[in-house]
Amino acid sequence: MTFLDLGLEEKLLQAITDMGFETPSEVQEKAIPILLEEDTDLVALAQTGTGKTAAFGFPMLQKIDVDSRTTQGLILSPTRELCMQITNEMNNYGKHLKGLNVVAIYGGASITEQAKQIKKGAQIIVATPGRMKDMIGRRMIDISKIEYCVLDEADEMLNMGFYEDITEILSHSPQDKSTWLFSATMPKEVASIAKKFMHDPIEVTVGSKNVGAENVSHEYYLVNARDRYQALKRLADANPDIFSVVFCRTKRDTQKVAEQLIADGYSAGAIHGDLSQNQRDIVMKQFRTRQIQMMVATDVAARGIDVDDITHVINYQLPDEIETYTHRSGRTGRAGKEGISMVIVSKSEVRKIKQIEKIIQQKFEKKDIPSGIEICEKQLMHLANNIKETEINHDIDAYLPQIDEALKDFSKEELIKKFFSVEFTRFFNYYQKAKDLNLAAGDTNFKDKEDSVRFFLNVGERDDFNWMSLKDFLKELLQLGQDEVYKVDVKDNFSFFNVDSKHKDLVLGVFNDFQMDGRNVNVEISTDTGRGGKKRGRGGRRDGGGFKGKGRGERRGGRKSSDRGGFNKKSGSGEESKSKFSGKRRGKSKPDSKGTGGRRRRG
Repeated sequence: MTFLDLGLEEKLLQAITDMGFETPSEVQEKAIPILLEEDTDLVALAQTGTGKTAAFGFPMLQKIDVDSRTTQGLILSPTRELCMQITNEMNNYGKHLKGLNVVAIYGGASITEQAKQIKKGAQIIVATPGRMKDMIGRRMIDISKIEYCVLDEADEMLNMGFYEDITEILSHSPQDKSTWLFSATMPKEVASIAKKFMHDPIEVTVGSKNVGAENVSHEYYLVNARDRYQALKRLADANPDIFSVVFCRTKRDTQKVAEQLIADGYSAGAIHGDLSQNQRDIVMKQFRTRQIQMMVATDVAARGIDVDDITHVINYQLPDEIETYTHRSGRTGRAGKEGISMVIVSKSEVRKIKQIEKIIQQKFEKKDIPSGIEICEKQLMHLANNIKETEINHDIDAYLPQIDEALKDFSKEELIKKFFSVEFTRFFNYYQKAKDLNLAAGDTNFKDKEDSVRFFLNVGERDDFNWMSLKDFLKELLQLGQDEVYKVDVKDNFSFFNVDSKHKDLVLGVFNDFQMDGRNVNVEISTDTGRGGKKRGRGGRRDGGGFKGKGRGERRGGRKSSDRGGFNKKSGSGEESKSKFSGKRRGKSKPDSKGTGGRRRRG
């Protein structure tokens, strides 16, 4: 099938030819004819990178009246970067439509300037929900006559907490407009918004709901939690041409990992919510021009990364919401190219791999972190291939006599050995004594018993903690790294966690007389092994350290489960939300949940 077969008009077909498009993608082939033939509501489920913008962009451009200055189309997208990208693409699609005015509305730019552009007559507005709601409230924008509304990346907008903004925005639009919802996944929140704002929508699905892209392979690497960063470096070294996005769960870890990579000589950068818009723009430009090979990002910030040639997605940490993995892996394997999604997991996270497999309907391949000698071999052959493909710069001819003189005592074989030894020796010296980072599937002893201390803590699931949120809380409170608090096991009324023995006094000191909203939070060294089953907990009791003799809803001192003492788990999508812990200890300030892992580096 060709774009002509879809029913597009000549001016749009001319733009398609100019851009070099040949055949429509599956989502374009399914959605465009439907949207052209009738005014209807539509729900389209397709992965990132499958051509969704063109799927709704061409029909909207063909249906609007470019001779009118009335706003007829609204496209809502989750991030500034995606908003700008859609605007650029819409302008490219409509380059031969005289009088077309597509205006981008987003935060971080002059609101008055954007209002001026709207007043000139914008047939189509592309906006982020926050800025759009603001401008509607100031009566700077009138969408009372729009005929078409697109909710792009709907699942991500809802993950970012834009439900109320979207509801408010759409309340100012006509009831009889056509609403087109495009999403990579179909969680219940997206289904509910479709039910609320759409009338008997036609559903288009590319592949199956929530599945991963077919041209992305999925791999996982099982390592000790404290070896996570070393594993990341080895994966990068074993793939010399890597051009990747590395995902972390929090802004702090994102900044920290990026800074470590830069310090270790890698071309890396970070993008997360604590960066100013100017900093984000600079980093994104460096990534698109490949000055940065490894972009370390949070899930929310990565929504603005739209680059077709990403070779790898590396999940340094798995997301809080398993469904988010689909978005992550969709960063690679785009425009028909092959991609690889790697996951670095500790033993406690292996169960999540099985959950993800069910969602994406694809299997993961368990692979080993490459050894030092394997990396040396990869780097050596990479150098050889680079030399083979390098074009000769004949400006060097003038220097050949001096070079010949300096190297005249060496044979061809000796020269080759010397030349390649420069690169080989660098990696060999670094990796020759490197340990094996891989854990066998049956390994349960992550840390030597004498090197680790297990603690009992009198908070648990009834205090709105899960293992991830408790781990985040502990590392913030103790000022330890992501992998220095491990084997976190959260029960109903209590929890366990491990730290290295060297941090034992730190833990006991921090939790000495520690309170949260007047409630004592106690920690004690436990004999629980962390291997499941009933273990001897506090003071030798066999109840796992719970509050013996008290009802399920009670606490020491008569507190009930309804009186949570200020414990709140993180909300929203995880990495961009702020911690609400209000714990304190005499003489100690409460942990700063907004830390970014140290100074920022440019690039």
